[in-house]
Amino acid sequence: VAQAGIDPRVTVEFRGENEDQAQAADFLMKAFAIALFLMAIILVTQFNSFYSAFLILSAVIMSTIGVMIGLLVTGKPFGIVMSGIGVIALAGIVVNNNIVLIDTFDRLRQTVKDPMEAILRTGAKTQGQGHETTWAQIVAHELGIPAEDIVVEEGDTDTAPFGMGTYASRSTPVAGAAVSMVSRKIRAKARKIAAHLLEVSDEDIEWELGRFYVRGAQDRGVTIQECAMAAYSNVPDGMEPGLENNAYYDPPNLTWPFACYIATVEVDPETGVWDVLRLVAVDDCGVRINPMIVEGQIMGGLTEAYAMANMQYITFDEDGNCIGANYIDYLLPTAWETPGFELHEVVTPCPHHPIGAKGIGECATVGGPAAFVNAVMSAIEHTGVRNVDMPLMPNRVYDAVRNGQDISGMPPVRVD
Repeated sequence: VAQAGIDPRVTVEFRGENEDQAQAADFLMKAFAIALFLMAIILVTQFNSFYSAFLILSAVIMSTIGVMIGLLVTGKPFGIVMSGIGVIALAGIVVNNNIVLIDTFDRLRQTVKDPMEAILRTGAKTQGQGHETTWAQIVAHELGIPAEDIVVEEGDTDTAPFGMGTYASRSTPVAGAAVSMVSRKIRAKARKIAAHLLEVSDEDIEWELGRFYVRGAQDRGVTIQECAMAAYSNVPDGMEPGLENNAYYDPPNLTWPFACYIATVEVDPETGVWDVLRLVAVDDCGVRINPMIVEGQIMGGLTEAYAMANMQYITFDEDGNCIGANYIDYLLPTAWETPGFELHEVVTPCPHHPIGAKGIGECATVGGPAAFVNAVMSAIEHTGVRNVDMPLMPNRVYDAVRNGQDISGMPPVRVD
């Protein structure tokens, strides 16, 4: 009872009509309190479904008897108010409410239930990068919890722990690392609990995804679910109950992703229109946790790179009005304009990241525009043009080719 943090006292509210009735009520109160206290002790020390069902049934029978005796002695029902005991009894039979908590910096709070259901709360915030999937996969990789059973909560100021946010391609390099580190701390404590349950030393415990087993006797083992349940009911002497921890991950260095983008374009000198014939992208972002998400970010980055190189700009007219302040002037590429991309990968794990991952979100938006622009410059190099500042709108390319001169600055705004 003390371990569970529950008050074993029973409060009885009774009003009798004479002293004999009051004494009888007092006797019954003490008897009920002692009986329920003993039931709670049995439940904590003998934690299984048989004892739980027996004790719940006993509590119901005793409560019914108490009401009947109260009616016989006093003519009124005998009211019993239990504080906490019901919670212990309930935890004995409703095993789905056993939980594990994990905290991280760029923090994550993870609640694991049996069967393995987890809630993760983090201080990072997805902007479409797929954190919900990536974080769940990291936990699944570290603890063996099915990714589909993990819910990621972000951006709720009522529950979100402290975090530095999402920017500069830092989500997986920092927040993702914290998820991995705290999961490993949880696994380390779960190993000690597994050793206790299997009655062997910590050194004799081996790990496979989702399960601990005894070295040399793989059939003797316990799942991470069983360790989670035991963390609140059957821990080794001297160990604090629960599976809660914090991990504060401070990156020792940058993760340094690399990429190479090669574009082939065709320019129509009569109109200045240029078309992308081929774009090959080779990216190294270390270990790819979810290849589909990584490829989606690269494709999105290359699409925006094409838009920056071909059609997007913000400038001001002579009256100070912003040109490009709406999506009539600031164009977004559609599936009609966007070229196809060929994606390839090289994997060089980051040596100091817990799972060898690097950032990827900004690679294509940095290298992509230069690839498109330089391809156009290469196509019109024979005209003597060496540079046309972005965006390479058809009229700017046409003017450069026709006059054989470089074009710098933002496009002029014509008010005719």
